[in-house]
Amino acid sequence: MEEKPPAAGSSTGPNYSLSGALAKDTNTFKGVVIKYNEPPEAHKPDQRWFLYPFKGDQSLDPIPIYRQSAYLLGRDRNIADIPIDHPSCSKQHAVIQFRKMKGKICPYLIDLESANKTKLNDETIEPSRYYQIFEKDVIKFGFSTRDYVIMHENCAT
Repeated sequence: MEEKPPAAGSSTGPNYSLSGALAKDTNTFKGVVIKYNEPPEAHKPDQRWFLYPFKGDQSLDPIPIYRQSAYLLGRDRNIADIPIDHPSCSKQHAVIQFRKMKGKICPYLIDLESANKTKLNDETIEPSRYYQIFEKDVIKFGFSTRDYVIMHENCAT
């Protein structure tokens, strides 16, 4: 039996060069691979939520978190929606994600497998798991002394 020569443009051996097939499935922003992808139930909030940072007894400027469905918190200022400058915080530390569940839009917190963890009301949360957050809950990142209190504009103080 006669063997046919390879067709033009084909190779005789395996091709181990990068095809780009995996890269097309990654979530990148400004050339950085983002560790987090929003879930199908992601939804912009229907209330005006804020993070109120405190350093000790000093109240800092509130951070609005109602203009988009998710907020990445971390040390990498190129990609973080809310920068956290403490050295114990990861570049991509955590996300506050608004999700529409059972007809109601609520905020959730997820730790992105950070090295020094995230705390919700002084309890360390498990990485890669959503935790619903409620008004007046306190969030801490790594070993930072800052507390972030979540509230919406209609919160009864």
